[in-house]
Amino acid sequence: MVITAELVKQLRDKTGAGMMECKKALSETSGDLEKAVETLRKSGIAKAEKRADRAASQGRVDSYIHDGRLGVLVEVNCETDFVARTDDFKGLCKDLAMQAAAAGADYVRREEVPAERVAKEREIFAAQMAGESKPANIMEKILDGKVNKFYSEVCLLEQPFIKDDKKSVHELVKEMAAKTGENIVVRRFVRFRLGAE
Repeated sequence: MVITAELVKQLRDKTGAGMMECKKALSETSGDLEKAVETLRKSGIAKAEKRADRAASQGRVDSYIHDGRLGVLVEVNCETDFVARTDDFKGLCKDLAMQAAAAGADYVRREEVPAERVAKEREIFAAQMAGESKPANIMEKILDGKVNKFYSEVCLLEQPFIKDDKKSVHELVKEMAAKTGENIVVRRFVRFRLGAE
């Protein structure tokens, strides 16, 4: 199939990828625009994972205030101030602040959860399952599943994204990293609730 300039332009407009990447993706998918978008997204996310160790010292502090009673400040870092000023990056920061306000995370990532808290949750889950007569290896898998569910409730990056629960917040951030070509890091957030200590 002949890959036309118009088809390449459509794919570029849809993904923001370079012209040669678009042409290559269209060639690999025999001109199928939707499959080419998927191919570019997969390769972009793979590249984003390779960039994860690059320094992200630029970015934004953004906020979300709900009804004057709940507010969130979030710091999101990227590699350049150019990306930090883009509408896409600003939108990501707003979405992350809204997510932190709505979904009630306590930590950004699972590595930040104190070991004592995880141990306490495991203990509670084990006590809840004490009366069940399943093999030990099955019980351990169930326990691990419950702990992973706990992480998805208390860790911002592991929560389902409030605007699209088919993807996690971590996947949302990876997609933005793929789109911008930069390492993007959710550094921290803080939540303020009226009257709470």
